[in-house]
Amino acid sequence: MEEQKKTIDKDELERLSHELTYRRYMMDKGKIRSLFKDIRIPEYIALYSIAQDGENSSIYGERTYLKELSEKMELSMRQTSKMVGELRDRGLVTWSHDGNGKDGTYVTITENGRKLLENQETIVKKFYSRVIDSFGKENLIHLLHQMKEMETVMTSEIEQMEEDGELED
Repeated sequence: MEEQKKTIDKDELERLSHELTYRRYMMDKGKIRSLFKDIRIPEYIALYSIAQDGENSSIYGERTYLKELSEKMELSMRQTSKMVGELRDRGLVTWSHDGNGKDGTYVTITENGRKLLENQETIVKKFYSRVIDSFGKENLIHLLHQMKEMETVMTSEIEQMEEDGELED
């Protein structure tokens, strides 16, 4: 790893840094948002997680605890609460608590939430089916592994920069 750092010159570093930032921007901004007309991407991810937890959990029933959702989505509790509140207000989830609320709050997906999720999954599956056919399944699997590795390295470097006082919180 140390040798790789030495082989990147200043101009190449600038070009690669910009390209990574630009690609990240384009993935967020791109036309992929047009696939999500009735729900935002983070809301889709939350609903999908809640539905999956409900199907896979024998311990909690169909409950997804807010803390678990927050950790899974890497959002603060405040951000998670705000999003879940919006989903609740739209009738897509119910939000309840154990005991007096100190034992944890949880969400469950409603029938309306399931219908919206199923409709969105149909669109997403159709789109990604076409993408995978064009890009190639093996290419996609390889890219996803590399993206995960890159995410791990980037997270580690950000944490190190924070520890070194190079970044403000």
